[in-house]
Order: sequence, then C-alpha cells, then structure tokens
Amino acid sequence: MNANRKHYLLAAAAVICGVFAPSGGALAAAKANHHDGKQLIGDRVKTDGIHEIHKKGDYTASVEVRNGKVAGVHVKHPTKGEVPVKKYKTNKKMAKAGGTSIYAAAFLSPQSQDLGTVYIGYSYIDDYGNEEIYWFPEEMILDGETGAIEYVPTS
Repeated sequence: MNANRKHYLLAAAAVICGVFAPSGGALAAAKANHHDGKQLIGDRVKTDGIHEIHKKGDYTASVEVRNGKVAGVHVKHPTKGEVPVKKYKTNKKMAKAGGTSIYAAAFLSPQSQDLGTVYIGYSYIDDYGNEEIYWFPEEMILDGETGAIEYVPTS
C-alpha cells in the first residue's frame, strides 16, 4: 500500500507541474511597441496610394493615403494574409519622433502629454502577442475618430 501511495503522489505531482508549467509563458505580459506614424510616412503622405511604412518579421504595415490624409493602415502576413487592425484614440503622445519607442503611459513625462492634440493609433498583434501601434495626429487622418476606441495601456 505504501508503494501505491507513492505512485499516486508522484502522478499528482506530475499533473500539477504539467498544469502550471505552460501557464508561466501564457502569463507573461505582452508589450506594446509605439511607432511615430507621422515620421514613418514622411512626405509620402502627399502622394495618394498605399505606402509601406514598417516591416517586423513576416508582417508588413502599409498606410493608405487619399487626398493627403491617412485613410487607413493595412497589415499583411505572407501566410495569414490581411491581419486585423484595431483603431485607437488618445490625448497622450505615445510615440516620439526620432525612432521606434516603447513607452508605458504611466511613465510619460508631462511634456509628452499633449492634451490639445488627439492621436489616432492603428495596431495589430504579432505572433508573440506583442502589439505594434502606429500613432498619427488626428489632423492627418481622413476619418478622424470614426471607429476608434479609447487607448488604455495594459501596464
């Protein structure tokens, strides 16, 4: 009976380890990578059409421009095709000019918070659960806040 008891305890321990081991990776927080869309599109905003602005792994982000304004952001993957894009709005400047930056909203300096400007962000989730967000001042967007949800940082 003692050997049976050890066998059951060993099996129970293996099950418990199996249940909790995968959750460690699943609980890891995904991060948001904020990009300055205005800087990425540059002078190409003056030319109607679809312009590639960023590549990350197999993902290619492109901006559709109509009449000098951003009409939308499209993300394509070679095997998945068109990737869903979410539209955000915020009064905080989430990306700074000068390159790709990562900011947690709680750590933004007061100078980075411009309450007079609305920013519109287009985002997608990559294969690792990270969110890539391209931010533009609202005046660059053709349809402004239409369909945009309030951006609430996860961290």
